[in-house]
Amino acid sequence: MAYTPSAELILAEMREFAAFAPGEQRYIRRSLDVGLGRTDAFRLWARDGGETASIRSQYVVYQDLKLLRRALVANGNAPAHPGTFDGQDAMESIMGPLLRVTIFDLAQERLGGFCAYRFLYERLLGAGVRPWLPGAFCGAAALPQIRPDRRKVLLQSISEAAATAPGWSRREPIFVPEFVELEAA
Repeated sequence: MAYTPSAELILAEMREFAAFAPGEQRYIRRSLDVGLGRTDAFRLWARDGGETASIRSQYVVYQDLKLLRRALVANGNAPAHPGTFDGQDAMESIMGPLLRVTIFDLAQERLGGFCAYRFLYERLLGAGVRPWLPGAFCGAAALPQIRPDRRKVLLQSISEAAATAPGWSRREPIFVPEFVELEAA
């Protein structure tokens, strides 16, 4: 059986997701349900009052995703190389909302590092967000809303290559994980 390039890409994305810790996988799927409006996240993901409150807050914070999607489209979406976004307006319209949402997600302490964060945000916002992710991640991870010991772990999780990428792929993610209900035997 021959694999097509898209089949190889989806398998690579599935392998990447499978490498995340179970708690990260759960949080990514939950966040995609909230951010993409796929299902009732309260019904599917809330196991207790604390999770219900967290999901409620996530729905409120994730309203910024609508602003981000519009800003990314208005500012040219996925640049292939740095420096292709013009002016302060692009910076403010993208980085402000992206930082707010990133701070929320990192403060939940369910994403272990940059790879899981990048995986989630590429699916929430598309390929156009890639150039902004290292800056938003590092900026949010360094803020006082994140516990000091957690800051260190998060900031050490971003590779030099990710932080200094000379360009970004325009290819949209293919695999978007969903909740899978296990059937009782």
